Amino acid sequence: MIEAAQGLLLAFNYFVLFYFIAINTSYLIFILIAARKVPSRYRRVGLQGFNELATSPLMPGVSVVVAAFNEEAGIVQSVRSMLELAYPKFEIIVVDDGSKDETFERLRAEFDLVEVPKVVEHLVPTIGEVLSTHLPRGGESLVVVRKVNTGRRADASNVGINTASHELVCIVDADCVMDRDGLIRVAQPFANDPERMIATGGVIRVANGCVIERGEILQTGMPDSWLPRIQVVEYLRAFLLGRVGWSELNGLLIISGAFGMFRKDIVIEVGGFDLHCIGEDAELVARMHHHMLSNKRPYRMAMVPDTVNWTEVPETVKVLGRQRRRWSRGLTELLIKHRRMFLNPRYGRIGLVVMPYFLLFEALGPFIELFGFATVLLGLAMGQLNPPFAIFFLLVAVGYGIMVSLASVVVDDVTRAVYRGRKNLVILVISAFAENIGFRQMHAWWRMRGVISAVMKSDSAWGTMTRTGLGAGATSTSLTTQTDPPRAEQR
Repeated sequence: MIEAAQGLLLAFNYFVLFYFIAINTSYLIFILIAARKVPSRYRRVGLQGFNELATSPLMPGVSVVVAAFNEEAGIVQSVRSMLELAYPKFEIIVVDDGSKDETFERLRAEFDLVEVPKVVEHLVPTIGEVLSTHLPRGGESLVVVRKVNTGRRADASNVGINTASHELVCIVDADCVMDRDGLIRVAQPFANDPERMIATGGVIRVANGCVIERGEILQTGMPDSWLPRIQVVEYLRAFLLGRVGWSELNGLLIISGAFGMFRKDIVIEVGGFDLHCIGEDAELVARMHHHMLSNKRPYRMAMVPDTVNWTEVPETVKVLGRQRRRWSRGLTELLIKHRRMFLNPRYGRIGLVVMPYFLLFEALGPFIELFGFATVLLGLAMGQLNPPFAIFFLLVAVGYGIMVSLASVVVDDVTRAVYRGRKNLVILVISAFAENIGFRQMHAWWRMRGVISAVMKSDSAWGTMTRTGLGAGATSTSLTTQTDPPRAEQR
């Protein structure tokens, strides 16, 4: 009996070893794919004719939807940034989702808002009652809709979609600042292929440490503390390289709700954002795949690597852990809801490759990683593993991961060099090490808890988020974000 248990322990250790080799190799492959795509994209930026597109009547109209709940710290800066975007025909729709702070009052004071009689259509499902609609006296392309809070960001986003008057809808976070020509870049694929392109996404970068005035990035910089610095490296690998790699393989499953653009007619066809899913942004993308493949309609989704939206990331372990548990829970709910696509040839590479990959490496990954480290220590203690194997295991699990993170830093530095200077480069390198020694294991713990909460269908409260606001002179404000009601109430 003891020998059988020892044999199982040894077999699991080897399985975990090969798992780390597989996951880090997959990350490296995505980086290599993106390393070919991203530099060539930047080299062609001067040939894209963005100045001409900014005034072209052929560009499709865009409605930028911003769901805002207790965003007083940065809402004015964010909206100012969006209103100054270079684009021929667009509108900003801010949905104040029953904020309990000064979000609406700051918007009203800044833009001199007045209430207008406007009927919001019911194109996609919503729950919370729309209370009022407001426009600025100055004539800016801004609409502010106030609604009853329901604890679901998806509900606010759907209200924005119902309010939208243009053929494309761009979903962004309320605490984001977009590059001035970002809307052109992320909308260009729709103009180039209007029949097939149904969704695009932009790159998310960390705004902490940047100098921002009136919604414009004046100077990029690294955050002052190490936790957001580590997230800079993490975002580089995930958004700039990982998702660009998936896009090149026609397997893009996640377009961030912080910066995603969609064809409004397709969004309406699939029923808008799921009101009962935490990861409503990724779930919408999966549902669009499902819908288009089921109906055998040709389509494309793309990641635009040179389009950047800057966002404030958590600066405390408590807030970051809450965010990552929510992300993990949302992905798990997506995989459970669309489980019929798994290994189903009808859904092509999405069902045969992408969904199994996310199940094995994203949903089950944290369990394998944490139990893997635990069993290696147990094997050493029982004398079943020799020190050379343990060292090799650490080199693969940690050292290989560091190499992948460093590769992300190198590709970004060679391509665009957003964080210029030797000091910033040194900080990025140290952050790449720190991400894999301590942070990754802590992250795996958060992710595991998120998966368990999705499977157990437990309560999913956001809790309290702390934001300092995007812009010079912003004061620190403790903000309470969306809190989802118990799952029983969601039914």
